[in-house]
Amino acid sequence: MIRTVETKPYSDQKPGTSGLRKKVPEFQQPNYVENFVQSTFNAVEGFAGKTFVLGGDGRYYNREAIQTVIRIAAANGFGRIVVGQGGILSTPAVSALIRARHTFGGIILSASHNPGGPHGDFGVKYNIGAGGPAPENVTEAIFAKSKAISAYKISDAPDIDIDRLGTVKVESMDIEVVDPVTQYLSLMKTLFDFDAIRALFASGFRMRFDALHAVTGPYAHAIFEGDLKSGAGTVVNGTPLPDFGGHHPDPNPVYAKDLYDFMMSPGAPDLGAASDGDGDRMAG
Repeated sequence: MIRTVETKPYSDQKPGTSGLRKKVPEFQQPNYVENFVQSTFNAVEGFAGKTFVLGGDGRYYNREAIQTVIRIAAANGFGRIVVGQGGILSTPAVSALIRARHTFGGIILSASHNPGGPHGDFGVKYNIGAGGPAPENVTEAIFAKSKAISAYKISDAPDIDIDRLGTVKVESMDIEVVDPVTQYLSLMKTLFDFDAIRALFASGFRMRFDALHAVTGPYAHAIFEGDLKSGAGTVVNGTPLPDFGGHHPDPNPVYAKDLYDFMMSPGAPDLGAASDGDGDRMAG
């Protein structure tokens, strides 16, 4: 069943090009996520029956927010959501899926390199159909709608199992749970010479990639250790965790100190790299 819920606006929901970023407890306020997502949909037009992409970097509150977005999208008339398995999709992977599927847009749940956990940061970012972040005219429209919102639409449907691949329905909307890596890996193969890189690893080239327990772990395991045969152990801290393992997912010598120290050691490999929380920035 679809309900219309009365609400009151929050005055602080002004998104930038990196979306709306706040501390987790702020997002956990009554109707806070609902208001912002409904305001986003109120600010755009022509999405009835269309598809959009949904995922995040796995940080704390990611799973709960995904369920909220699904219910509001279903109530507002979207036709399909493509969501990453486990709620995982890197920012570049969301952009790639938007463009590959020609979707209306997408929502990314991330606060980039900011720390996670119950008292860490959270964020919601809207990407347009071209794949990139919403331009200023769209973010300003979202903010204007957020200051005037009086109600949001939401489905009463139960939570979706986002860990199981496949398609289910909420109201008349399809929710397609996809492997977060598959389409991105296909794109990478059109951009890089995988045979040459595979041959490089076969020749003895070694690397260490520190995913910092953020979103890029599954991608690095599949691409480096899987497809490129870089060898087991190439990827460390490769499981996304809600609090990033208690660390700060910022790939610099301070927060990626273990990698830095390893690369300064006598047994260092040829290349060391790390990426930030949502996978759109890397340092090596």
